Amino acid sequence: MIKNFLRDEAGVIVSAEIVLVATILVLGMIVGLGELQSAIVGELSDVASAFGNVDQSYSTSGWVSYKASGGIKSRTYGSSYYDVPDECDCDENLTIVCDDPGEKTSDD
Repeated sequence: MIKNFLRDEAGVIVSAEIVLVATILVLGMIVGLGELQSAIVGELSDVASAFGNVDQSYSTSGWVSYKASGGIKSRTYGSSYYDVPDECDCDENLTIVCDDPGEKTSDD
């Protein structure tokens, strides 16, 4: 009975079939990982664009309070800061994914 069991080839997968299936799986995985990499780079490029478009400019006005006699009681001075765009802000250098229609290129 054990000899019959060991010699039985019903349901056996031939090694060539295993190699074919493994090759198809590996090729599909390579293509899938390539698409995943492209999608991740595109999304990170969008995040970088969002950070680059944040305007950090601000201004505060000062105020003056006068005494009843006309003298200055207290005063604060205003302040301001103008955020100058960096070289890589606003998608100018973020053309990592060349086929992304949302990114600007130097030809635009």
